Amino acid sequence: MLTSLPKKYDAVIIGAGAAGMMCAGVAAQLGARVLLIEHYHKLGEKIRISGGGRCNFTNIHTKPEHFLSQNPHFCRSALARYTPQDFVKLVESHGIAYHEKTLGQLFCDNSAGQIIQMLKIECDRGHVDWRMPASVSHIEAMDSGFKMTLDNEKNEAVLADQLVIATGGLAVSKIGATPFGYRVAEQFGLGIVPPKPALVPLAFEPDAMAKFGDLSGISLDAEVSCGDGRFREAVLLTHRGLSGPAILQISSYWQAGSPKAPIHVNVLPGDVARSVMTQARQSKALLHNALAEFLPRRFADSWCVAHQLDKQANQFTDKAFDDILAGLSDWQVKPSGTLGYNKAEVTLGGVDTKALSSKTMAVNAIPNLYFIGEVVDVTGHLGGFNFQWAWASGHAAGVALSEARQSK
Repeated sequence: MLTSLPKKYDAVIIGAGAAGMMCAGVAAQLGARVLLIEHYHKLGEKIRISGGGRCNFTNIHTKPEHFLSQNPHFCRSALARYTPQDFVKLVESHGIAYHEKTLGQLFCDNSAGQIIQMLKIECDRGHVDWRMPASVSHIEAMDSGFKMTLDNEKNEAVLADQLVIATGGLAVSKIGATPFGYRVAEQFGLGIVPPKPALVPLAFEPDAMAKFGDLSGISLDAEVSCGDGRFREAVLLTHRGLSGPAILQISSYWQAGSPKAPIHVNVLPGDVARSVMTQARQSKALLHNALAEFLPRRFADSWCVAHQLDKQANQFTDKAFDDILAGLSDWQVKPSGTLGYNKAEVTLGGVDTKALSSKTMAVNAIPNLYFIGEVVDVTGHLGGFNFQWAWASGHAAGVALSEARQSK
């Protein structure tokens, strides 16, 4: 029985998330024949749920220092050549209304679905072919490209001069995250920086859980630090440990460092400690009542119970009061772990960037194989930086795909 010959493309992109759709739209509009393959049955689901459904699609303050990687300079080239302003122009060209929140974060006024629709339209303008839902069951390197077998109704085979892996990391497996990209990297001999959950809540160790585990829902303005990371934002106490923007931020640094290292939480940041010293120090009120002028009452109560500080504030010696302030200014929490990939926003680690070109995202030893987006060992801070990496790395690879086609 005769079977049809495999269809041939200039480029096949596996993964139709933020980076994959960006790459496909750019390459196709520059003249490449592109096939985009997505295994999940819903398009751009991680985009859809981001930013509370409004997609924090970039950050206007994006700089290389907002990213973690074993090679911290790798992201510089792509970020410089496709900036937040470039993506904002694209958003505006599609008539999508947006607004700025704190710290340079840009969100859609209406729905994250507008970003998904925009990327789909950009792909359609380049006449991108789609296979969705369809998984890739086999990849074979050939003399002039790659042959892939799709796990769909036809068990279809396709050929590509160039192959792009944009399959993301392990965060939020319930909407389709898989280790597929890492397996492809290993198939072609690339190293993997061990993946870990990032931008993720942290779990209390048993002692801290016993002292503070019943304070779920309390929010603190705090400065949190670990290793080279330092953030002043909200900390949220949960029934399992700590969350909130500051904790999500610092979780990446805690994961990247020693697993035994504590995180340092200053619940009296800025001038608050000085205010406590001048006002509460002379107070005849019980210490937990004096501290409640500066901290949530339930937290102040629990802190004083945990540290046996049931006296009037003015009854403590100067040294004892200094020690109390020092403890509140440097609450050392040793997490027992994270809450895992399903609570993580992104994945730390991934394909080792030593093997990749920072300009094109191509594998140095296999220049027609590319890795982009979250699958790569580049992890941004919270606040739109990971989306900007997706756009920048996708754009870099998309341009490179077109240039490779033109040079044939």
